[in-house]
Amino acid sequence: MKLRRTSFRLVEDELYSYHDTKKEIESIRSDILHRTPHVDNPEASRSGTSDPTGQMVTALIMNRRLIYLERIVNSIEQVYESLPEEKQRLIKLKYWVKPQTKTWEGIAQELNISRRQALRWRDDIIHLIADLIGLR
Repeated sequence: MKLRRTSFRLVEDELYSYHDTKKEIESIRSDILHRTPHVDNPEASRSGTSDPTGQMVTALIMNRRLIYLERIVNSIEQVYESLPEEKQRLIKLKYWVKPQTKTWEGIAQELNISRRQALRWRDDIIHLIADLIGLR
């Protein structure tokens, strides 16, 4: 199935932002875990039946941004870990080395493959990630 151009670009952008996304996930979790518990029911607070741990767990589970970011990171990691070493190197060289100084030709040369083969690998990787995320 053909992937929409916008979906393809979205997945590529998520690959570029992978490490920043992991930091953002940790930041969101930290904010939730260190937040002062909110008591919805003042009577429960007085009687000692409020559950700050339960509120924290609920906040972690219900945070839509956190759920979305974790789905992205988990999809990238699942695909990355299933790839052969050469394709993992392609991801590292293209998306995770900063600053990016290599062209597709340079990346292909370092991997001892053609530019066209590098782009095919990229396309396959993007499609695998998009499929796991649920993009079309």
